[in-house]
Order: sequence, then structure tokens, then C-alpha cells
Amino acid sequence: MSHPASYPTVAFLGIGLMGQPMAARLADAGFPLHVWNRSTAKARTLATHGSQVCESVDEAVRGVAIVVSMLEAGPAVGMTMDAALPAMAPGSLWIDMSSTRHDEALAFHARLAGQGMRFLDAPVSGGVPGAQAGTLAIMAGGSLHDFEEALPLFEVLGSARLVGPAGSGQVAKLCNQLIVGATLNVVAEALLLAQAAGADPAAVREAIRGGFAGSRILELHGQRMLERNFVPGGQVKSQLKDLRNVLAAAGAAGVSLPMTAAATRSYESIEAELGGADHAAALLALERINPGVRLGTGEDRLPEA
Repeated sequence: MSHPASYPTVAFLGIGLMGQPMAARLADAGFPLHVWNRSTAKARTLATHGSQVCESVDEAVRGVAIVVSMLEAGPAVGMTMDAALPAMAPGSLWIDMSSTRHDEALAFHARLAGQGMRFLDAPVSGGVPGAQAGTLAIMAGGSLHDFEEALPLFEVLGSARLVGPAGSGQVAKLCNQLIVGATLNVVAEALLLAQAAGADPAAVREAIRGGFAGSRILELHGQRMLERNFVPGGQVKSQLKDLRNVLAAAGAAGVSLPMTAAATRSYESIEAELGGADHAAALLALERINPGVRLGTGEDRLPEA
């Protein structure tokens, strides 16, 4: 890992659930940091970590070598790029760690390259706990040279792998979210079946954790479901956005993904009411189509309205 004295100044754009702990880790590791968020109040939480809080995007990116964006979706990245480009220096490296569509990542790459700048799409998996602990899985698309330049930054945030040219990071993230979204729904089905068939669902979860069915989803979100804890982490609306992006990519590639389509429909059934809940709320969607069957006896813990 590089020495902090050699770290370049970084502009971090987007101080949300994920962006705040990621930016805090970079600042605490010694990266000189300019931080910006559409709501400046959220960015001000980074002042205590020694970061420079900026009121505008152009102020944040002016004079920096690396820009990191961690924003809601592709349109937000595009709008932020509109505001940033006039103030950016040729040769700057933009690392988009948001989850976007594959075609959006390709468009961002082409746009930056056309103005003499560089781009990595580097979405992450691991949620807020991974962002806080610095254990994110980072999937990067772009050139080996740019990836190696970004490695000191990535190493503060988690474990990074270059998976192909520009756009490939988003493909890897879509594959990740396909597995996560489908598995959340399958874990909910397994626990609800255990309950309905007369077994102890908590004991069933313990019994299968060490076998082939064991997974991080069963470990973490299976426990969330048992506790009926739907305060986010990863949100239903974010999972649904990713699954819709998976289906869009599948359509472009000419493949049919029936499990992904089913998981998408499950989340769509609770999107309006529970979009801000943890994506373990796949259980609630399942219970709604199984009237009279409920996992456990506890009260639902939901995010505040």
C-alpha cells in the first residue's frame, strides 16, 4: 500500500448511506479529500475527519487528480458529470462506484475519453457494514494502468479486482445483485416453509448453515428475517433498481433470466410501501401471497417514515 504522504487529492461526490463511511475511511487513511453532496449537511459530517466540504461540484473537482462518485443511479452520475467536467483537468481519473446500467458506464467512459480524461466503473458489494469495515468487494472495469493507479484508494475500502474493460465492473455488479436478489427470496421461502411445516425455522437455519446451502445471505439476512428486522442496510428500492438493470442487460445480450424476473416481481409488489426497507423484506412480499403464514411472532422493525 502507498504511503499517505504520496496520496493524491480526491473529490468524493455523494455522501449517502454508503458514501459517508467510504469517504470517512479514505480521509482517516490520509487521503486529502474534497467532499460534496447535493444536501450539503450530509457532507459536513466529513469535516470532523479533516475533509474539505464543498458547496458545489465544480469546487470539489477543481485541481484534484481523482474523482470518486457514489450516487443513487446512472442519471445522477450523468448530471453530476455535467457539472464537473468544465472544472476538471485533462488526464483526471473518474472512478464511478455507483451501481449503473452497463450502457451508462460505457457512455460515461466514452464521454470522459473524448475530453482527455480516464474512467473506471467500480461498483461495490458489501453494504453499509462492508463500507464501515473496509471490506467491500470492488469490481472494476477499465484499463490496467488506471486500475493500478486506483489501488491505494481501493485497498482502504476493501478488496478490488479488475474484471475487464470499461463497463465490465457494472456487469460484475449485476451478476452479484442477481445472485443476492434471488437468494434473498429463496432464503425467505426456506424459512417460511420451515415455519409452515412445523419445524423451528431458527433451528433449520442453524442446521443448514454448514452445508452447501450456507451463504452470507443465509447468515446475515436469514437472521434479519428471523428477527423481523427490516431497518436498512441495502434497501428494497436499490435492490429493485439493480434487478431491473440486470433484466435490461439480459435483454441487450439476448438471454432470458426467469429467476431474476421472479425476484424482480417480488420486490415490485412491496416497492410503493416498503421501498426504504431492507431488502430482507423479500420475506414480507412472500408472506403477502401466503395469508395466515408468518415467520416468528416478533413485531416488524421498519425504517422510520
